[in-house]
Amino acid sequence: MKKRLLVFCSLLAVLVLSACGSSNDDSAEQASEDKVWEAIQDSGKITVGTSGTLYPASYYPEGSDDITGYDVEVIKEIAKRLDLEVEFKTSDFNNMLASVQNGRVDLAANDIGVTDERKGKFAYSEPYKYSYTTMIVRKDDLSGINSLEDLKGKKAGGEATTGYSEIAEELGAEVVAYGNTTNDVYLRDVDNGRTDLIINDYYLQSLALQAFSDFNITIHPDFKFDETANAAIMPKEATELKKQVDKVLSEMREDGTLTKLSEEFFGGADVSKQPDEDIPTVDEVLEQQQEEEK
Repeated sequence: MKKRLLVFCSLLAVLVLSACGSSNDDSAEQASEDKVWEAIQDSGKITVGTSGTLYPASYYPEGSDDITGYDVEVIKEIAKRLDLEVEFKTSDFNNMLASVQNGRVDLAANDIGVTDERKGKFAYSEPYKYSYTTMIVRKDDLSGINSLEDLKGKKAGGEATTGYSEIAEELGAEVVAYGNTTNDVYLRDVDNGRTDLIINDYYLQSLALQAFSDFNITIHPDFKFDETANAAIMPKEATELKKQVDKVLSEMREDGTLTKLSEEFFGGADVSKQPDEDIPTVDEVLEQQQEEEK
């Protein structure tokens, strides 16, 4: 009887210790998940990575030291509603993501596309911009591109590691990588023949064409593909920060703030809503072209 009682007590102790261990582990995990948000609350400030060179998402108006743009103003409004100060740190895209991972910034906002690959490394806010992908080429000859297969051997301007550069590489183009460079540099290089094309967001490219109408460039009339969603990006473990940001974004969508900001920076267009038309994927465009060639 004593032996049975001893065994029972031992098992009970193991269960209690296991339960305590589980509780402690959960608490530790929760604490770890809350570190980013706790640090923000302690400092009263949120630090944001952005480029400052991507019109109209994140840029400095000529003659001004004050950063603005659609993404920038969305983040400013989020910070305001969370009663936080906001500090922007500018860098190229690659360093921006590294800064999120190493804790130099709390989140990044710079027309950042939502991709499955990044979802494995980061947390995303709810999207606040929707668009699709287009291609800038020379106006007089479309840079010799009549089908997506013609991209083989062409030079595509872009930042290394972006989804648009990956598309260009997958289609056989050589990516000419730039650092944190303003739009006019990319566009001028297509105009003068240093590069042949730029694959990027439709709305950004449309406004770029308006801003530099003297360049011999246009959006290719035959290609639109890959519907996109853009959002702020933050550390994977920043669950409370994501929760707070998403809550404010939902309020901004409902009260019309996102629409108002979008129309201000995108020439009256509401990029906070998904496109009405069906946009094919780049693979579907390729398949259709191959069928037409048979």
